[in-house]
Amino acid sequence: MWRGLPVFVRHRTAAEIEEARAVPLSDLKDPETDEDRVVPGHEQWLIMIANCTHLGCVPVGESGDYDGWFCPCHGSHYDTSGRIRRGPAPKNLVVPPYEFLTDTVVEIG
Repeated sequence: MWRGLPVFVRHRTAAEIEEARAVPLSDLKDPETDEDRVVPGHEQWLIMIANCTHLGCVPVGESGDYDGWFCPCHGSHYDTSGRIRRGPAPKNLVVPPYEFLTDTVVEIG
């Protein structure tokens, strides 16, 4: 939890990162590169607010058509970078400001 909101912290595989980076921006409803959603040097860690951008439900991780997140309430599908790919959600899952204080400690906010 951060500021009363649930947070997803996901350790991504090299294949998941490669898959996310291969998506053309023209395929995205809310165009944003994978590189813009992570901290350089820590690309394997993805940290996001765990609320669907449609109506605020909490999506299910490692599911959906893109193996990212799926919101079963209304059918939004997010990819391995938390970007909206299909469904009613208008925006990508929100990435809060965060930084790595050490290799094992991250500070959100």
